[in-house]
Amino acid sequence: MDALQDWTGQVAPALGVDPGLLAATADDVLDMVREVAHGVARPAAPLTAYLVGLAAGRAAAGGGDPEVAVRDALAQVEALLRERGPGAG
Repeated sequence: MDALQDWTGQVAPALGVDPGLLAATADDVLDMVREVAHGVARPAAPLTAYLVGLAAGRAAAGGGDPEVAVRDALAQVEALLRERGPGAG
């Protein structure tokens, strides 16, 4: 995980993302990516992470708490995964 931490430690500030937000949500995002990759399709995982980021950014830009925005977006994805059911790829 050192390479991951080094990389995200560079990327977050370069993109203007609070490292605290990354620390608070990274594990949940990685869990979601794994679930999407295995439950939907591997290429869907990074695209879903991108969409979660867009949705969370939109909500935060509207005045919402960024961490809550990420968690809300992740909850929406989790609900969609539950609707698909196991092995529905």
